[in-house]
Amino acid sequence: MLRFVCVLLAAICFAPAVQAQDLQTLLQTHADEVAKPSRRSVGVVLEDLVASGLPSVPVFLERWQGKEVWQRDTDGLFFYAEKQEDSTFRLTDVSNGAAAGTAPAGSLTQLKPNGGVRRVIATALVQFQLLDPSLARRTIAVESIARRPSAEQLAPLLASVEDEADPTLRARKIQLANFLSARFAETPEARIAAIDSLATDTSVEARAMLNQILATSSQVAQVLPEDANVARILTPGTADLSVDVAYERLVAAELAPPPTPPVMIRETLAAHIDGGFAGGVPLAQLNTDEARERAYTALARAGTVPALVTVDDQRTALATHVFFETYKEPDPVITKAAEAAQAAAATRVAAGQAVDLALDALSLASIYFLAAIGLAITFGVMGVINMAHGEFIMMGAYTGYVVQLFVPDYTLSILVALPMAFALTFGAGVAMERLVIRWLYHRPLETLLATFGISIALQQLAKNIFGTQARPLTSPAWLDGALVISDVIQISYIRIAIFVLALIFLGLILFILRRTRLGLEVRAVTQNPGMAASMGINPDRINMLTFGLGSGIAGIAGVAIGLYAKVTSEMGSDYIVQSFMTVVVGGVGNVWGTLAGAALIGSLQKGIEWFNPSNTLAAQTYMILFIILFIQFRPKGIVALKGRAAGE
Repeated sequence: MLRFVCVLLAAICFAPAVQAQDLQTLLQTHADEVAKPSRRSVGVVLEDLVASGLPSVPVFLERWQGKEVWQRDTDGLFFYAEKQEDSTFRLTDVSNGAAAGTAPAGSLTQLKPNGGVRRVIATALVQFQLLDPSLARRTIAVESIARRPSAEQLAPLLASVEDEADPTLRARKIQLANFLSARFAETPEARIAAIDSLATDTSVEARAMLNQILATSSQVAQVLPEDANVARILTPGTADLSVDVAYERLVAAELAPPPTPPVMIRETLAAHIDGGFAGGVPLAQLNTDEARERAYTALARAGTVPALVTVDDQRTALATHVFFETYKEPDPVITKAAEAAQAAAATRVAAGQAVDLALDALSLASIYFLAAIGLAITFGVMGVINMAHGEFIMMGAYTGYVVQLFVPDYTLSILVALPMAFALTFGAGVAMERLVIRWLYHRPLETLLATFGISIALQQLAKNIFGTQARPLTSPAWLDGALVISDVIQISYIRIAIFVLALIFLGLILFILRRTRLGLEVRAVTQNPGMAASMGINPDRINMLTFGLGSGIAGIAGVAIGLYAKVTSEMGSDYIVQSFMTVVVGGVGNVWGTLAGAALIGSLQKGIEWFNPSNTLAAQTYMILFIILFIQFRPKGIVALKGRAAGE
């Protein structure tokens, strides 16, 4: 096969400009092998076909592999044939693709190479496809090699790299050639160089290739072979090798007789009862294992039954043999390099998984921050327990859905939905504050119950309008997919957009509270309403605007969250608990505390899910328990207020 590859490369690189014969003439010199090929004989045919350099050879190989070549019985010529309506076949010349007339069905024999021959033909065909003018065909050839790598494909793959014009496919060819070199390169130095390069490759393919090089087989012997490439020695009775499995390996290797179980002893004695005795022992005495073994041993000494193999015999056999695993790769230098590369790759994968987990935690934290930032104003600044905050998030998500029904451009619809969601939920928040909340200030229990009732009412209203099924809030096309940093590290563009939006809102809230008159008045009313009123500030108006602002921000958050999560009437309840925890843990009345709380809760939840990925409910339970303990030690949160506000 190596000679075939060399001939193939020579034909590809140095094909003559003028051919001395056509394909039909060449096929006739191997007519029998083409008509009835075998895995042994097909190599000669393929060598001559490749060496000819004929441009019609790749098409012939494809058609031959696909059982689309026919031989005419009268003269033995080969054609491509297509069945027509009148049951005759339209013939096509294999040399130039020209029409060659028709033939009745009974005058042709279809060539049907078996599976092994087709695989050999496919290997030869891939070599041609690697240099095909079509990028799609070259890509298919490369992926075909990746699915079934073999030593014969390495040389033509390397030869095709230099002339590859597409940079992406060229990089893929280099990567794949590196994989093949690690296993099939001719010299140990070349293999070791390729293996060393896999230490920096965290792809699944690279790790699979290292696993193939380090594949092992279980062995057992009386002494450890000196020439064996031993991976590790196994001790019977440990977690790696149980005693029963170890003895089964001895029996399979014909190094020990099979054990004699008690059931077999009883059955054997029953079959050898003679005059009330079995093995010279009266039947009445065969009521213990010891007596039955003694009788069986007597039969074994007489040669009547196989020798008894006791537990002690098994232990002796295990003690006098060594159990070990050997690498299927015989060269220890190669396996040592592969072990080092595997360890380095594992370290990189672990680091990549840590980064990926951190990005997931950051993404979840940004979602929680968006959901909680409005609550940080209404609850953290105003001290109002608004259990309907999640429903404002739900209203914002449904606003985005309704806008998309009328604005089919998803990018434009999102830009329209954001201010509309703010306006709608701002108005709903103002109405709620004027009609309910203003009468319940400084009465937290009544506020909680009232807003909880409003929450249930809003959920039912959403069900009546939109139904109980989830509604789609489709993201723009430029948010599809994910940012792939490596095979281990990737994050979706939607999560990146939510993270950016969270940063924008953080800056916007800080600007409003620190740099605007409204923010100054909000802080004044929060710290001392009476003094603020004496300075000409209307506390009722400020409370109304503050509650409306927090509700409006929740609506915008709903649009963003709806792009990532399902839009249903209950979606708000999925975030209300986390929102309150975020505000409380971070520090009531502090925007920076909300950010810190979101980061802590997001990281904690992702960390717990990493330890127990199959049970997200348990992760949330553990997270709540941790937060309860955290508040016991730091009741004012991560970022506690200072001064008069803290005293209040």
